[in-house]
Amino acid sequence: MVLNKAYLSLIKLGIGHESDIPEEINWKAVRQLASKQGLAAVVLDGVKALIERGLLTGGRAMDIDLKFDWMGESVVGYEQRFEAYRNTIASLAKFYAEHGFKMMVLKGYGLSLNYPVPNHRPCGDIDIWQFGKYKEADAVLSKELGIVIDNGHHHHTVFTYSGFMVENHYDIVNVHYGNRSSDLEVILKKLAADDSNFVDIAYEGGSARVYLPSTNLHALFQIKHCMSHFASTFISLRQLLDWVLFVEKHSTEIDWKWLVDVLRDFHMLDFFNYLNVICVEDLGFDAGLFPAVAEMEGASGIDPQMKKRILADILTPEFTEEAPAKKGLIPRVAFKFRRWQANAWKQRLCYKGSRFVAFWRSVYAHLLKPESI
Repeated sequence: MVLNKAYLSLIKLGIGHESDIPEEINWKAVRQLASKQGLAAVVLDGVKALIERGLLTGGRAMDIDLKFDWMGESVVGYEQRFEAYRNTIASLAKFYAEHGFKMMVLKGYGLSLNYPVPNHRPCGDIDIWQFGKYKEADAVLSKELGIVIDNGHHHHTVFTYSGFMVENHYDIVNVHYGNRSSDLEVILKKLAADDSNFVDIAYEGGSARVYLPSTNLHALFQIKHCMSHFASTFISLRQLLDWVLFVEKHSTEIDWKWLVDVLRDFHMLDFFNYLNVICVEDLGFDAGLFPAVAEMEGASGIDPQMKKRILADILTPEFTEEAPAKKGLIPRVAFKFRRWQANAWKQRLCYKGSRFVAFWRSVYAHLLKPESI
């Protein structure tokens, strides 16, 4: 597909890789896809690379109004929002530190530091871990600042701080969804006890220490997080970039033997292999960044057609039905069941055991927390 080829080529240019560029580019369609996937600023970096090479001509020429509108999106939607996001993280960490709590940021900010231009990674919610003291920290936040804490979700509470939604984790992953999530949680929490990785963020209110996941925690959590979203809904190319840019920067620090053993034990090795192959074959990363896991015991190898289908779903998800506008139990469960059935091929790749048992377990989990439906 011409659109996907142009999109992937521009992303490669945007992260500093070389790539062949199609002679004709539908810029409106590329921009729409990039914005939808949270990569508008990265793709615009690719456009700038074309300009520097004198290649934004002929069939590649871009409408000037589209160009300036796109630049405005990059500045306001990415760079300025990132600065607000960064300040909010530092401010919240400072508040907690003053009350005796350490704050680790999961995903988000730590992953942005691996990007060639950190503030060109989109920022959304702020996921935090407080080393098992979320209850006490929530209580102080509510008492001191009058912030309302939402307890209607599994594995984290939710509140709004300085305009950003914050998810305060008491579990790293949702242990109610089965697939041995509770066993994996034990491993993740052991890793999350490590407070040796941190950054000091200077911001308008001074400076604040923000803890980041250890390399092994970030590696395992990212794969689990991506796989869960892929099997139940979809993942975007931004999540794939999060993974591969993290690996590019930290490959020598990851305990690959340990990681592969855990992934094999939890039936995540095949999914892991496909992500890595896409990173090499379609995003231009060096295969030497990854262990040759496809040849290790426990991995089933790479099916080119399956790899092609996974990439196509990442770029344009097969299931396109929108969730019901109104929150009603029966319509929502029916929608989730249709989506679950449409994603059966993903679940067979990612999980062992009965798909239907897993589905009704997730329904029961939602019933325990009705606001999550």
